[in-house]
Amino acid sequence: MSLPGAGARRGQHAVMAETSRSPERLVRTLLDRHGRTYAGQAGITLRDTPSPLYRLLVLSHLLSARIRADIAVGSARELSRAGMRTPRRMADASWQERVDALGRGGYRRYDEKTATQLGEAAGLLLEEYRGDLRRLRADGSPETRLRELPGIGPTGTGIFLREVQAVWPELEPRIDGKALQGARRLGLPESAGALARLVREDPAEVARLAAALVRAALDASVADDVLDAAGEGR
Repeated sequence: MSLPGAGARRGQHAVMAETSRSPERLVRTLLDRHGRTYAGQAGITLRDTPSPLYRLLVLSHLLSARIRADIAVGSARELSRAGMRTPRRMADASWQERVDALGRGGYRRYDEKTATQLGEAAGLLLEEYRGDLRRLRADGSPETRLRELPGIGPTGTGIFLREVQAVWPELEPRIDGKALQGARRLGLPESAGALARLVREDPAEVARLAAALVRAALDASVADDVLDAAGEGR
């Protein structure tokens, strides 16, 4: 049985962050404990070179579906292990090979549709950009161009741009609506500019912060962990 007033006390937890913990301490604690980008979680060492950029695009595609992030990350790893690390290798793989790799990662609900989209998107990248996403960046409208790729859409585009700002600094600060939900849960500023200033507008740190805030938005236990640790000075 719940104690009287317990729900109200829990509801005040995030509010306490604003009064008893500085934004700087909260952000440092958040980064220390949960500041891994999704690219990093998927084993992608992000650089401004064709293969890492493409692998991030595939990961963003997988993360954009209504499926757990750990399944999307695991499926991206399986595609990479199967050698599908470039648009050429993805296009050359058979549809069944793509389905099988997605299945090994647990991405079974959307595996057939996604396998088709990955092949189509790889073909378009080869045709329009010679398989190099840096060419897409160079035309000055990456957001528009990304949305033209099969299976990407607004959500996948947002994820890609949020992570790629670490190596495409002109995009910074890219802190989207889901990340701002995490900021609200932690009692942090709810503007991209204010959050970026807390990490000195370093694009790599902004990318880490955005990923950590998304985790806080998706999982209340992440926010609780940060609030508790920041309050205790750990």
